[in-house]
Amino acid sequence: MSGAAAPGSDGDTVALRLAGPVDALAAELADRTAPAVHPYEVAALLESEGLTGEQVRDRYGHPDIFSLAAELYRRVPRGFPEPAPVADPWAPDHLRCALRGLLFALPGLAYPLTAPLWRDPGAVSALVVAGLLSWAWGQALGHRMYARLATGRHEAGLAARAGAPLGAVLASLAALAVAGPGAAALFAVGQSVYLAGAGVLLVLGRERLLGAALLPLVAGGALLLYGEPGPVWRVGLPLLTLAATTGLAVHVVRDALGAAAVPGAPRPRYLPSLPYGLFGLAAGVLVLAVGARHPYAVVALTVSMGPAEWLLYRFRGLSVAALRASATVRGFRLRTARTLAFCLAVYLGLLVPAAWATGAPPAGPAALGALLWIALLLQAFGAGRSPAAVCLVTAAAVTVVPATGGSPGPWFLPLCCCLAALVLAGVALHVLGRPSAHA
Repeated sequence: MSGAAAPGSDGDTVALRLAGPVDALAAELADRTAPAVHPYEVAALLESEGLTGEQVRDRYGHPDIFSLAAELYRRVPRGFPEPAPVADPWAPDHLRCALRGLLFALPGLAYPLTAPLWRDPGAVSALVVAGLLSWAWGQALGHRMYARLATGRHEAGLAARAGAPLGAVLASLAALAVAGPGAAALFAVGQSVYLAGAGVLLVLGRERLLGAALLPLVAGGALLLYGEPGPVWRVGLPLLTLAATTGLAVHVVRDALGAAAVPGAPRPRYLPSLPYGLFGLAAGVLVLAVGARHPYAVVALTVSMGPAEWLLYRFRGLSVAALRASATVRGFRLRTARTLAFCLAVYLGLLVPAAWATGAPPAGPAALGALLWIALLLQAFGAGRSPAAVCLVTAAAVTVVPATGGSPGPWFLPLCCCLAALVLAGVALHVLGRPSAHA
């Protein structure tokens, strides 16, 4: 093949030893003929270059353009240059993810700050019931708002305006039914209103506004470090945060409603949001089960939701890269398994030391964290039923067994969460190991 054009390993064309017009043409078109997988592609290229049948016969000595194309195809070795690198469409916002982790944890400062004021019988039960209902409702409403946000901000604002107040009212009524009128019920009402407003701000991407609204609680937490702040500060600072969060949520919803409506926009059904609400309920039960033994471990688990969200973005970005690098479905599935294992290892590598620092055995928070992260990963790809079903079964196990008089050891909850995480990992590999899931 003396005189043939061969693309170099770096994508440049190696110079040809020119021995005639065909060699010269091969050298000129080598970059574009090397990726061809059939001579007809070369023929199409020659036609696009304006070669006529007369030129093919007189200048290159071939009877027709297809004969010349076959000769060029034979002379130029196949070469497939790597595509140009593109920006990662799922590059995470580092600051936003870190801020969201803090925003999930900082509201907990309200509990030690106000605890001396609501020590009524049934106070804890009222807060738990209202909190679980708020978590479940918030997850379902968040899914519906995101679904409508894909249409437009106006439609998402409609969902928030209708759903957030209703969720706060239902959680408040549940707290009143459990505790009756009193300080505990009032605090539960405030908790319900805050969670509704905070959920709206988070879904609509106003994390910084929510962070500003939480500054009074941060100040209250600082006051607790220096002694007794007094009832005025214990009540005033949480009320200030509650008023700021509510006011900002109302403002943001009004701003969204001021956006242009999409004519004829379809209205999503309510039923697809149900699994997300059930997952929120199950996740709340599991977090409370961990917190019953090790309350401070819940703080570590809550703060870890920031890195968890960052890793969800990284998984999607790495999956896009795996799609480009894979030639077969099996190869892509193997890369997906490695990506899943890598992201989960990074998350647990952050969560385990944080749980250990709280004095809690890391097995429980780590197992629950793994379960929740895989569940959130599946939800990010629109698979909500499997996480809801697996987490509900797990929550029922850790709740029913002690309630029926059983005395499971400290290993029971980590074991249940580990088994559930393994099941969801298998589901994730089945669902996310298909290229179509990342289209």
